[in-house]
Amino acid sequence: MSLALVCMSHSPLLEAGEPPQEVVADVESALAVARSFVKEYDPELVVSFAPDHYNGFFYELMPQFCIGYQARGVGDFGSDTDPYDVPADAAAALAAAVIEDGVEAAVSLDMRVDHGAVQPLEILFGAVAAKPVIPVFVNSVAPPFTPVKRVRMLGEAVGRHLSTLDQRVLLIGSGGLSHDPPVPQLSSATEEQRTLLLNGRNPSPEARARREQRVKDAAVAFARGEAAIQDLNPAWDREFLDVCASGDTTAFDRYRAANMARDAGNSAHEVRTWIAAYSALAAAGPYAVTHAYYRAIPELIAGFAVTTALPA
Repeated sequence: MSLALVCMSHSPLLEAGEPPQEVVADVESALAVARSFVKEYDPELVVSFAPDHYNGFFYELMPQFCIGYQARGVGDFGSDTDPYDVPADAAAALAAAVIEDGVEAAVSLDMRVDHGAVQPLEILFGAVAAKPVIPVFVNSVAPPFTPVKRVRMLGEAVGRHLSTLDQRVLLIGSGGLSHDPPVPQLSSATEEQRTLLLNGRNPSPEARARREQRVKDAAVAFARGEAAIQDLNPAWDREFLDVCASGDTTAFDRYRAANMARDAGNSAHEVRTWIAAYSALAAAGPYAVTHAYYRAIPELIAGFAVTTALPA
């Protein structure tokens, strides 16, 4: 058994937005380090913890955690729609182990994933099907949220199971850090938005284009200081990264959903994917962060970070 970790922010605005070339080059340098790390490690299996932005999971039935036995992208922001190469037996064994370990996880035989899950695979491997991948959805957008302690316990259960495998396994956590993009909130949604939140599958090309354009417009306005969304919080981001690097994943338990949204934006909950990934790594023993990048990037509406880690 061997484990390694890459946690990284995602943003469709890397390709679809208008960040300055200096920012693009800076982020690309950080991503290149992660790609080299992954290439050298050469994983035989990838376990990817990722959120969704009301593209694959909806309020008609919103699990806190879901393990996919099959998965494919929805194609938002031009992301890959090819099926994942999911080893179904391995995914089923992981789900059984997690549930036996006391963490209630749903399963999906037809998981739909959006850019939050797809982009890291595209960046690290060039395509979603380049490596066998078990996708693990972690609810990071739709209140009510499970306590962060439960996210840590999910990660630990995953890590304990992976520790029994005779494979090189790469853990991916995708999302965050502080950011507050224009994702509809159920409490303030219009009737049209409520329909999306309930079940927005298979939107028309026009509806998807309008939704994506709102995000692009918000990024431009935010970079000018004109958008009515919450500011990034670099201090919060750096404190979170310090906890990741500390090796004490129980320290994540102090995070509270209401405080996370208040201090770092409604989509800061995406750090739950990082918490699951780091907790999985910690379940196999002490670890060390081998590379860390951070930059607050208004043009991406993100406190953007990339980290790699290995067992110590």
